[in-house]
Amino acid sequence: MRNIWIVLALIVCVFGNTTGEFVIAGILPAIADDLRISISDAGLLVTAYAIGMIVGGPLLTSLTVRFSRKPLIVWLLAVSVIGNLVSAVAPNYPALFAARMITSLVTATFFANAIVIAASTAPAGKQASAVSMLAFGMNLSMILGAPIGTFIGTHAGWRATFMAIALCGAVGWLLVIRLVPNLPRESSRTSVWTEWRVFRSPDVLIAIAVTAIGNAGQLAVFTYLSPLLTSISGFSEESVALLLLAYGVGATIGNFIGGRLSDRAPMTSQVSLLASLAACLLLFGLFASDAFVAAVLVFLMGALCFSVIPGMQTRVFATARSAPTLAIAVNASAYQLAAALAAWWGGAVIHGGFGLRSIYFVGACVTTAGIILSSYAWLRDRQTLRTSEPSGSR
Repeated sequence: MRNIWIVLALIVCVFGNTTGEFVIAGILPAIADDLRISISDAGLLVTAYAIGMIVGGPLLTSLTVRFSRKPLIVWLLAVSVIGNLVSAVAPNYPALFAARMITSLVTATFFANAIVIAASTAPAGKQASAVSMLAFGMNLSMILGAPIGTFIGTHAGWRATFMAIALCGAVGWLLVIRLVPNLPRESSRTSVWTEWRVFRSPDVLIAIAVTAIGNAGQLAVFTYLSPLLTSISGFSEESVALLLLAYGVGATIGNFIGGRLSDRAPMTSQVSLLASLAACLLLFGLFASDAFVAAVLVFLMGALCFSVIPGMQTRVFATARSAPTLAIAVNASAYQLAAALAAWWGGAVIHGGFGLRSIYFVGACVTTAGIILSSYAWLRDRQTLRTSEPSGSR
């Protein structure tokens, strides 16, 4: 029973942090209009957040490897709340860019430690369930957080959106102080440099690369989803919030289905789901002008985007058992690296004169590269299995 309250406190924090990351897609046009910048420049706010996670995740996680987890996440959450408050009052684009980057610096390290806390306080045999609940906090941000944040931004201004996110973060911060126990670091914990040695393994590096490349295509589409839906599919700005809700519902369903498929056949499901995602993006590019088809594909894209994540996370755990916390943080950084590059090349495609619709097609091609890399990892697993079998069993 005690673990339920701990996980709920962490879910509120995950919900607030993830909403702050994903809601940008719904308020991008409002930010661009208010600060008098282009859509592609506004999209670089996603890049700012991603860069902060890319740098902050591995760096802070390794530097705080011997810190007690509760005081650490309390400070990390405080920085996040302050960053969202600064975002709400930012007077210009450079200030908002800096605030988003500062907020993101602590996010990956918080997630990595939250996962360890949820697992270590869970009853025996329930660790995976506790961790999956944290993922539900991310799904909840897609179902409720991003649509509500977009609704607030549409009717009260984008600054009110960041103010609401800061308030949610403050509530989570208080819940963590009240409900999360102070768990000391393990006394036998290895040094920072010893933990970094885990990345000498090719399998670990390939697993992280799959996270980055396999998600880059859909992240570019999601970054520019609001202008794609309004400019190509013909939806009103008010309809974007409902479409993000559909995306979030799909993401929740996809997360649970993807987790079950990954438990049964990890590599088979990963390759198959990535192939389905590439096909979805291709169909989106072909039929984006049809509003009904576009709405269905938004839901399907959400389901497929999140269906691949459980398997990718499990793969990193399986290949980096000697340093799971650091590996989780670096994997989160890989995801954000994909987001940063996706926002950049998405803007480059727009500025290059190819048009918004071309983002769908380029996204499908990038996802295909993730399929190829996943297939290579699968082949390595099969070869390793063959070489480890006793000769008599062949």
